[in-house]
Order: sequence, then structure tokens, then C-alpha cells
Amino acid sequence: MISKIFVAAAVSLLAVSAANAQSCQKNFKTEGVPMVTAVNYKSSGVFPKLDSKKALDNAHRAMLAEGFENIKVDKAMGSLTAKQETSGSGREQTLRVVVRKSGKGSRVDVVFMVQAGQVAPEGATRDAICRVIEGAAG
Repeated sequence: MISKIFVAAAVSLLAVSAANAQSCQKNFKTEGVPMVTAVNYKSSGVFPKLDSKKALDNAHRAMLAEGFENIKVDKAMGSLTAKQETSGSGREQTLRVVVRKSGKGSRVDVVFMVQAGQVAPEGATRDAICRVIEGAAG
């Protein structure tokens, strides 16, 4: 009996995770013109039963897992900011995560900002943003 309950709970968790992953993919937007203007890649996810403080801590760990370092944490504002330089140009890209209360749960917004004259592959960027959003769920 306990194993059936455990399996049912695991299936429910996977269904919620898959639904939010689709939501992240669906919410994904790109603003700007690559190489001409700055480009912002962004998406969001809502977790109806996730405490915002827990989501912020989880998002911090997810950012570390994505290779971001020197992450600035502002717990009062519910934000995380990290810079990353991958091109060798010395020009950094910025990842910003904001977690805020939404009903009894949390909303996680992520934006990856690329400077004018730089590009980031949209598919890989979308997948990484969605991994951070999913990571916030724990």
C-alpha cells in the first residue's frame, strides 16, 4: 500500500514538473535584435505550493549548476544576479532571477541579458533558463 502511495506521489510530481516545463517553454520570449541591440531572453514559472524563500535557495543552487559564479543574492528583494563571460571579449552577460510570492506559492522570473554585438543560441539559452526555473522547484 505504501509503495502504491509513493508511486502515485512520484507520478503526480513528475506531471507537475512536466506541466511547468511546458509552461516555461511556452512563456519563453526573446526581445532585441541579435548583434544589433542588446537581447533579453526570458521566461517564468509558477509553483502554487512552493515557499518563495525555498524557491530562492533552490534557484541559487540551479544557477550554480548551470556554471554561474559570484552570484549576488538579495533575499529582501528575492533576487539573484550573476555575470558570465564566455566569449573571451571581456564583455559579460547577466542572468537575473526574481522570486516573488504568488498566492500560496511562488513565481520565478528569469532573464538572460546579452549585450549588443553578442549572441546566444536561442535553443540552448531557453533550455538553460527552463532548467533554472525547474531547479527553483527543487
